[in-house]
Amino acid sequence: MTDHDFADDPLDLPIFGGQTPAPAPVGRVRSTWRYPLSKPVGETEPTPEPPPITTVWVPDAVPAHRLVEYRSGVDWGLVAGFRVAASERLSDLMRGALWDKAEQHRQGWAVIRQLLDEDAADTLARGEKLRTSAEQEALAQAVFDAVFRLGRLQPLVDDPEIENIMITRHDRVVTELSDGTMRRVDPVADSDEELAEFMAFLAARSDNPRPFTPANPSLHLTLDGGSRLAAARDTAGLSVMIRRHRVRDVTLADLVEWGALSPVAADFLRAAVKARKSIVVSGAQGVGKTTLVRALCAEIDPWEPIGTFESEFELFLHELPDQHHIVHAWEVRAGSGERGADGRSAGMRTIEEQIIDSFRFSLGRQILGEIRGPEVWQMIKLMESGSGSISTTHAADGQAAIRKLITCAMEAGPQVSQELAAAKLADTLDLVVHLTCDVTHTADGTLGRKNRYVSEILEVTPGERPRGFATNTIFAPAVGRCAIAYTRPDSLWDDLIAAGLNALGFERELADNRRLA
Repeated sequence: MTDHDFADDPLDLPIFGGQTPAPAPVGRVRSTWRYPLSKPVGETEPTPEPPPITTVWVPDAVPAHRLVEYRSGVDWGLVAGFRVAASERLSDLMRGALWDKAEQHRQGWAVIRQLLDEDAADTLARGEKLRTSAEQEALAQAVFDAVFRLGRLQPLVDDPEIENIMITRHDRVVTELSDGTMRRVDPVADSDEELAEFMAFLAARSDNPRPFTPANPSLHLTLDGGSRLAAARDTAGLSVMIRRHRVRDVTLADLVEWGALSPVAADFLRAAVKARKSIVVSGAQGVGKTTLVRALCAEIDPWEPIGTFESEFELFLHELPDQHHIVHAWEVRAGSGERGADGRSAGMRTIEEQIIDSFRFSLGRQILGEIRGPEVWQMIKLMESGSGSISTTHAADGQAAIRKLITCAMEAGPQVSQELAAAKLADTLDLVVHLTCDVTHTADGTLGRKNRYVSEILEVTPGERPRGFATNTIFAPAVGRCAIAYTRPDSLWDDLIAAGLNALGFERELADNRRLA
């Protein structure tokens, strides 16, 4: 087969776009590729019914022991052809139907089995050697992954040891394991063009479709299972980053058990959440900010209405109904079509707009996934209500986080001066919790175990000009381990005690640390 055989890929098929298609014109052919023994679907020939689904194998993931075999033993050029054929047949089967994802997967497996059976019959008719059952099963899984999941990337995402997947070209793929080890792995496409096409395919079929083209060179997606994908076409080579979120249902007690937080600091933060204090979690990329926010949110009353605001879903509080009964989850909408004179596409929805809309939802808490720009000004308005909001931001330390928030607030427009932003932030933000990640190195210089922990907790209060804010270090950094009690908070103490803070335990650790200092 040639590259021309796969040129017409069904990116806009309804199974991926979520819309019912108009009837196809007579004689319409969606792709130049046709499977040897499969009959073209036309208006004059009925679509064959899928075979019974009684024995279809639909695993959630490729078993770990099959990862190497699956990654290296599949003809991905053949898979690309089957992806086109399977998508077309599914599109025809779906005419006028509204299938949920489970039914799409069920029908998809039936179509894939049918295509592979046709291929086996054709191979036998030519007198050629048939694939083994294991090869056939691996090919079926690969085709399913190409249609519904991540194709050649799927084995990497399924590997329980992999935390990050970093791609700087189709053939330059590095995985970072949970212990910090870096490994080069096999290419995930035959060219950057093929990888870019597959990224566009993923973007088009997502629940929140968005473009990925030379005119729209940035892509951010939440994948099935909660992993986050970012892609960029305007780099030296096509760049893709996939971050796996390994833990969803997490508590402060879990973080204490993992050594990320001391029992006293956990008790302090638990009381801060229950006292409805506004908290910003800061740290570098991949340090565990989202995990800590999930743990803080676990302390919120389950009946309290929560709103989450994210560029791409990462918190997934709306998927924890036993823990949070009422969650309104907002996700940025990229819009579609050409951008207008105002720089917006049709259907585009920003975090700032969604935060404004949320004022009508009687929310008890507002959780902003990440502060990156002027949306912080709307977040300050939320914090003025004293609702105990929780947010994250990237920063080198707690002080840097505050300075960044002030700068972001000033991006809201010329009406927001540095003085005003600092004053408003000091009035509304109560605590900054900073996370650190240390990576130990072995004697030969290779990476070792990652150690993620809360290294600092700052109290934020109004301050004198020109700075406009003051900070009080409640938990101070300690070398190589989680933060230790350092100072009693100035303005929060009574509220925290009323919310259940173990004052005796805090004072005891504070005295012990001062004695050892």
